[in-house]
Amino acid sequence: MQVIEVQENQIKEIWARACAQLEIQLSSAVFNTWIAANPLTKLEYGEENTCLATISSPTAFHSTNLKKNLHIPIKQVLDKITGKNCDIQYIVGSTSPNIPQQGFSTIRSSIQPELQQTELSVNQTVNSVFNQSFSTDKQTNSTQSPRVEDLFSQNNLISASEDRVQAISKRIGLRTDFTFQTYAVSPTNEMAHAAARAVSDRPGVAYNPLFLYGGVGVGKTHLMHAIGNNILRSNQDAKILYCTGEEFTNEIVQAIQRKQTGGFKSKYRNTNVLLIDDIQFIAGKEAVQEEFFHTFNALTQMQSQIVLTSDRPPRDMTLLVDRLRSRFEAGLMIDIGQPSDELRAAILLVKARAANLLIPTDLARIIVSKVDSARKIEGVIKSIRSEVELKGKPISPELIAQILASETPEKKSLLRVSPSDVIKTVADHYKLKQTALKGQRRVKSLVIARHIAMFLLKNELDLPLVEIGRWFSGRDHTSVLHAVKKIEKDLATDEIIRRDIANIRLTLTAASK
Repeated sequence: MQVIEVQENQIKEIWARACAQLEIQLSSAVFNTWIAANPLTKLEYGEENTCLATISSPTAFHSTNLKKNLHIPIKQVLDKITGKNCDIQYIVGSTSPNIPQQGFSTIRSSIQPELQQTELSVNQTVNSVFNQSFSTDKQTNSTQSPRVEDLFSQNNLISASEDRVQAISKRIGLRTDFTFQTYAVSPTNEMAHAAARAVSDRPGVAYNPLFLYGGVGVGKTHLMHAIGNNILRSNQDAKILYCTGEEFTNEIVQAIQRKQTGGFKSKYRNTNVLLIDDIQFIAGKEAVQEEFFHTFNALTQMQSQIVLTSDRPPRDMTLLVDRLRSRFEAGLMIDIGQPSDELRAAILLVKARAANLLIPTDLARIIVSKVDSARKIEGVIKSIRSEVELKGKPISPELIAQILASETPEKKSLLRVSPSDVIKTVADHYKLKQTALKGQRRVKSLVIARHIAMFLLKNELDLPLVEIGRWFSGRDHTSVLHAVKKIEKDLATDEIIRRDIANIRLTLTAASK
């Protein structure tokens, strides 16, 4: 295999760019102790888009700890800069001059556009800054070896541990910002929050399986990721596997097609914690449900923790096999309600603080009055941040009004379903016959479902009131208008109505694709 050894000046350029990015990712203590003192000294390009990078350290202690705790972030940065799959070897040997601390800051500011757009190459300014930095360093010899007391300081150890936890979380697929500290708690989700904390403190012992369900944007995924992140903080060696129901389905289908189910079983049945988001996706898929049933049994026998989320409870998954439904219901099932205006305001303020934005409470209330889900709040915050940071605009009522106008435009439903589809979906959701739903009987359960069907026909399909009445035994338009107004009023106060309509919309959205 042909190997091309990279010239020294190019190695220095690549390492300078890597340091500029690592300085942003890591704490200053970790960066100064483990990165600045251990440079890249050799780089060889091989065939098939591979390369071998050599990082030299003054002592075996440095080399061992660098490989153990910081291998992942270093590799990710070198892979991005070189455009190759880098294998890294850590050796003890002589090190070339290090770039002084001020050199990193200069380079970082010079290549800031590249940090945002990885496709851009380093320009001449970076090269000149780099050369100047090395020249200055040779003259001043300002870099000194770290002191032993600094290496083992409590702050250093905590920073290194936290960095490693975040690297592991990212590798697993968890969002590092989804923690219990960033989760806003209110009466609608306090039980789910308490159960999630208990599970993360005693995985496999408290509430196994834990089944969280609710509509879109209520915080199910946030709690699931928080469980994983909290377990890693207590035990970095814990085997945690996170995936969505769709990913689980795709993996088992591919494994069956390729006759490689052994690898699939080994992956999913040898884990300490299994986190599956949107488990409802496996309903109706017999082979997938069969495999998950055996995986579930294997993990519970090993006392491995299982956490599942869904948009509906197991009893409403009509295509879920009974033996899986019974196992889901044997654990702790918690319904997370739609967030109130107060909770959404709290969520907004928490996420704003995480983005270094100070949004006044009165403006937060204006935003949540227009934005109906916690998930959309993230989009609004990103828009505010871009206006503040990139355009230098102050956070004002005018800016909020401008962003809300663009983020929440008035638009009609995109559902491509027929009136009969809506009626059938509502009937199925409430386990009613369509003839009864459209008929004249006025039993309370029928009336609520009938009103919801009328509301959806008006708001999602924009049907005329008279036409809607014809679908329900020829009722006049005033009856339909009363039903629509009744549901609009109930949506503001009735959590069950909000959840039911959200779930019905999800089903209709899936059917319209």
